[in-house]
Amino acid sequence: MAQVQATSYREYRIEEYVVAREPFYVPQSDEIEIFTAAYKQRIPVLLKGPTGVGKTRFVEYMAWRLGQSMGGKGSKANGAKPGIPLVTVACHEDLTASDLVGRYLLDTDGTRWLDGPLTRAVKAGGICYLDEVVEARKDTTVIVHPLTDHRRVLTIDKLGQIIEADPGFLMVISYNPGYQTALKDLKHSTRQRFVALEFSFPRPEVETKIIVHEAGVDEDTAEQLAKLGEKVRNLGDYGLGEGASTRVLIYAGRLMNEGVPARRACQVAVTWGITDDAQLQRSVDEVVTSIFA
Repeated sequence: MAQVQATSYREYRIEEYVVAREPFYVPQSDEIEIFTAAYKQRIPVLLKGPTGVGKTRFVEYMAWRLGQSMGGKGSKANGAKPGIPLVTVACHEDLTASDLVGRYLLDTDGTRWLDGPLTRAVKAGGICYLDEVVEARKDTTVIVHPLTDHRRVLTIDKLGQIIEADPGFLMVISYNPGYQTALKDLKHSTRQRFVALEFSFPRPEVETKIIVHEAGVDEDTAEQLAKLGEKVRNLGDYGLGEGASTRVLIYAGRLMNEGVPARRACQVAVTWGITDDAQLQRSVDEVVTSIFA
């Protein structure tokens, strides 16, 4: 029988998972205080909201902020404070439990075990962020249950091991309720293991600040783009599945920065980016024209 080697999490550079620079984030409510309290009490966190409203950016910001205020296991080079590792997994329908926990690999030295991203976060005491968790297979989400209650353990059946989570470990998941059906929704047995933070589109004045910073446009242009986002979102009553995200408004602003005319930039980034319905596209284009005459 081939010899099996285990790859320890210490063989990975934990620094690679630490957010080195402060991400730009503008709070909308008390989400920073709630997340901080949840982290201190090791209460798992669920983020709900439409796409492109800053859920992932928020987690990155909190990993950086908590690393600065509370310390962690990151690098202390150049006098920087240690950070809290952040392991992010973009969930999809083919994601398996092995993708999260780990698997055996064959190489020239024989068979070895490679930890998955969830196992790395559990051992390293980091934040594990499962983005759009309902896109993963149902049996995949079940493996996080023992990590989200008083047990805080991860079972690795293939190794016959039960790993107790490092004290710094925290589970965070997100999903977009607007996209889910009865077949793709978060189970109540999973949902009630988390405290939930709801994210929505930013207020116009907040969105303007975000666009100025992220797109590099002047404040007047950012205000116009924020106004565009607000008006397009009101088209939801006319069949638009989901309104223009802050992300697509930023994309439009960046194109403008490169000399693309405002209406054309909005067309390719906003109109064509959010819908394929010809009638809705005409409606969005009309809104664009009313703002960027």
